[in-house]
Amino acid sequence: MSVRRALAVVSGLAIIPVLFSAPASAEAAEVNYVALGDSFSSGLGTRDYDDSDCKRGPAAYPELWVESHATASFDFVACAGATTDDVLNNQVSSLESDTGLVTITIGGNDVGFADVITTCRIGSNADCDEVGEEAENQVRNVLPGLLDQTYSAITEAAPAAEVVVLGYPRLFELGPCGFGSISETKRERLNAMADVLGDTIADNATAAGLTHVDVRDGFEGNAVCADDPWINGTTVPIDESYHPNASGHSEGYLPALTGAIG
Repeated sequence: MSVRRALAVVSGLAIIPVLFSAPASAEAAEVNYVALGDSFSSGLGTRDYDDSDCKRGPAAYPELWVESHATASFDFVACAGATTDDVLNNQVSSLESDTGLVTITIGGNDVGFADVITTCRIGSNADCDEVGEEAENQVRNVLPGLLDQTYSAITEAAPAAEVVVLGYPRLFELGPCGFGSISETKRERLNAMADVLGDTIADNATAAGLTHVDVRDGFEGNAVCADDPWINGTTVPIDESYHPNASGHSEGYLPALTGAIG
């Protein structure tokens, strides 16, 4: 055998281990994932709950994401009704130095969004506009400081994590909505408030260097009053009203999260 041929054979053999080892190195590393936040993360509205107090359930987007991704650990501590104080006092303690992924929706309860919707549902257009304006003032003047404090606590507790802040959808479609529905004027006012809230969350998350996921466009065409709504209207039990249903999590939140981080 010639020297040149012998070298070619040796070189070819040397490639074999590389070819067989490449898939292993390409495998995604398992991540320690903690899901924080309020009812829009816990799954309130999906009607299927493992935790009746916090309304955490298997149809919520954090659970759905885990089903198709490699996770070394998963702590689901989001809780319906949570405010930024609740995240700081009851949820951040779940984070550790090796936490690799954190998701959160938070801020709506701090500005009383549920009370605003209730007032708009039963009150006049003027009542709705008044409480909407008060809430927007809270969003602009108070919420940024609360969000900054919360984001800082999260990044301090989990310095190696990718922190993903998901926003809230606009709750309503405009146009015809059937007998007994919230008037279009009120729906338009509530959507405007949702935009102020969404923009504020986006600005603060981005300024903190976190990954922000805006779900508003993703829900467009499938909000309350749509033919195929991903958000509950007024329903029983009442606490599930105006929250994403199972489709809202699987078709709205999950694709948005996956599109942002894979």
